[in-house]
Amino acid sequence: MKLYPRNKLPVREVRKFIIIFYIVGILGFLIPFTRDVFIQITPLALLLAAYLLGIYHDNWNKKTVLGFALIYLLGFSVEAVGVNTGLIFGHYSYGSGLSIKLFDTPLLIGLNWLFLVYTTLAIVDMLKIKGILSILLAPLLMLAYDLVLEVVAPLMDMWSWEDNTVPLRNYIAWYLLAFLFTGLLKALKIRTKNPLALVLFACQFVFFIFLAIFL
Repeated sequence: MKLYPRNKLPVREVRKFIIIFYIVGILGFLIPFTRDVFIQITPLALLLAAYLLGIYHDNWNKKTVLGFALIYLLGFSVEAVGVNTGLIFGHYSYGSGLSIKLFDTPLLIGLNWLFLVYTTLAIVDMLKIKGILSILLAPLLMLAYDLVLEVVAPLMDMWSWEDNTVPLRNYIAWYLLAFLFTGLLKALKIRTKNPLALVLFACQFVFFIFLAIFL
C-alpha cells in the first residue's frame, strides 16, 4: 500500500515540512488577527502529527495496535475521571481548543497521551538508554513538556485550572501515568523506532516554549 508522504518523499523533506509547519503555527498564534483561526485548527495539527508517526512506524502488528489502544483508552479514561472529580490532577476544566468532547473530556486527549509516550520513549531508545532507566527518563521528558504546556494551555483554550493555579499533584500524577504507559509499551515489547519522533516532539516543545514566552 502506498502511503503519503512515506512512499513519495524523502524523510528529510518531511522533516523540513514539519519544522516549517510549526514555525507557521508560532507566527499564527503570535499574530492577534490569526490567533483564533489557529486555535480552531489545533486539533488538526495533533491529528497530522499522529498520522505522520503512524505511517512511519515500522512494526505494525496486533500487539502494537493493542498497546496503542490501551494507552489511548487509559489516557482518556484517567482524564475523564480527573476532570469530573478533581481527584487525580486537581480541579480543571477543558475548553474548546481540543475539539469534540465526551464526558467533558476531549476525545483527542487520549491521542495526546499516546503521542507523548511514543515520542519520548522513541527519543530515549534512540539514545541507547535501556532497562528501567529508559522507563524513568521518558516520563521526565513528558514532565518537562507539561511544565511548559500548562503555561500555554489556557491561552489556547485547551484547559484551565481552578484559581489559575496548577497544583503539584498534577505534575506527580502526570509523571506516574507517563511511567505506567511507558512501562506498558516496554512490557509489550513494542518498538518505537521512528524517524519523525524526535522532530515532532522537539517542534511541539519549542512551539509551546515560544508561545509561553511571547503570547
